[in-house]
Amino acid sequence: MVAIRAIHDWMGEPGNVVSWHASPSTLAKVRDAPVSDVPVSFQQAQHIRGYLSHVADGTDMARLNIPAWDIQGQCDLRAMTHVINSYVRRHDTYHSWFEYVDEDDVILRHTVSSPKDIKLVPKDHGEMNPAQWREHVLATPDPLTWDCFHFGIIQREDHFTFYISVDHVHTDAMFMGLVLVEIHMMYLALVNGSAPLQLPPAGSYGDYCVRQKEYTSALTLDTPEVRGWVEFFQRNDGTMPRFPLPLGDFSVPCTGDMMTVRLLDAQQAEKFEAVCMAAGARFSGGVIACAAIAENELTGSQTYNIITPTTTRNGPMEFMTTGWFTGLVPMSVPVGSFSETAGAAQAAFDSGMPLKDVPHEYVLELAEGTDLGLRTPEPGTPMLSYLDAGLPPLSPAVIAQWEAMNGKVFSDSRSAYQVGMWVNRTEKELAVTVAYPNNPIARESVTRYVEVMKAVYTRVAEGRGATLVKAGERRLSPAR
Repeated sequence: MVAIRAIHDWMGEPGNVVSWHASPSTLAKVRDAPVSDVPVSFQQAQHIRGYLSHVADGTDMARLNIPAWDIQGQCDLRAMTHVINSYVRRHDTYHSWFEYVDEDDVILRHTVSSPKDIKLVPKDHGEMNPAQWREHVLATPDPLTWDCFHFGIIQREDHFTFYISVDHVHTDAMFMGLVLVEIHMMYLALVNGSAPLQLPPAGSYGDYCVRQKEYTSALTLDTPEVRGWVEFFQRNDGTMPRFPLPLGDFSVPCTGDMMTVRLLDAQQAEKFEAVCMAAGARFSGGVIACAAIAENELTGSQTYNIITPTTTRNGPMEFMTTGWFTGLVPMSVPVGSFSETAGAAQAAFDSGMPLKDVPHEYVLELAEGTDLGLRTPEPGTPMLSYLDAGLPPLSPAVIAQWEAMNGKVFSDSRSAYQVGMWVNRTEKELAVTVAYPNNPIARESVTRYVEVMKAVYTRVAEGRGATLVKAGERRLSPAR
């Protein structure tokens, strides 16, 4: 569940594909949906503007979340239709579509009056091979189209693969836990003759958008959390940090690619955690420290600047809500020994948490016309994420069940302006997945970066520490 794979790696036996899409009457009602008073969230607005920027550059934006898993037997299409419609009607993010008004440079939200007006119906596409169903999934509409999500199955003789393709404008990574309960478990309950699952009330993404707007409207450049972002920008020449090694020419369109590398086995990860705790840090602080030391060894940088995503959900109902509830925590970490760096990294993460609710795009808006020297980030911003699959809402039992169902999460591997690094810990290993531009320069740089980072992890786990490499040793040219 925690590993992300490129969609071109999605292989399997051919099967009969059925997918669920809006009925003609639904599309008509959605087209007539009025403009809503609910503001577009900053996450949604940034995503839509990013998509439009890619369109203007002639590139195809990476934007889809695609989980897939196997279910035994022949799919009961009637039961699955009921379950899918219940899920879409339950979560209000799916009830809206977005309109970009070019002359005013604004994004409007249109929302259907009643969730009952939404009805998805199955369509049989016949047998498809992997290349055909990948093309079918990648045809999921863009974020300015209402039905930028669809659900489907690939039916084989004794089982079917269920998949979802949802544009990021409606989801973050936590929607996986919801669909496993609200679609997978609900479907199994119905086809096995049990009563429908009694779900707790879902929260409202619209309520979150309103709360976010109210909060940000009260922010000023004197707000401590805004000042924190300004100081972070200024430590990075007025913008976001950049990946420390060359990534190629972003003016030349290219797709995205991914690599996954094991950093530690299970036993090594336990030893690594013990070293982190001895340094007064959690495992997450050690993850940040290893990236910081790797960057130092490659470029000589004495301070590691990075952003990491975290949830902005507030209260139990929002944890039962599909939507994009993700903020960023900026961190600047001085690099020393591993113990020093891990302790500093943990402190930077913990002290930076209040900044997650402040959209960095809004900070740039507030700073316009001032002498603060802030500017829009250029392509190549790195992001570092850490997830422990042994902690709630995940667990070893959940991961084992996911793997038994042949569960996978796929990325659409299209163009992106960011280098994403996901460090994931399971019962078996610690691994990093990196998404990067699919060109030889970026691939060489990312490969080199991960090799050095892995070496740092190994030294720490083996008790050899992570002594900094002397100036000029094993160092590559920084990104330009």
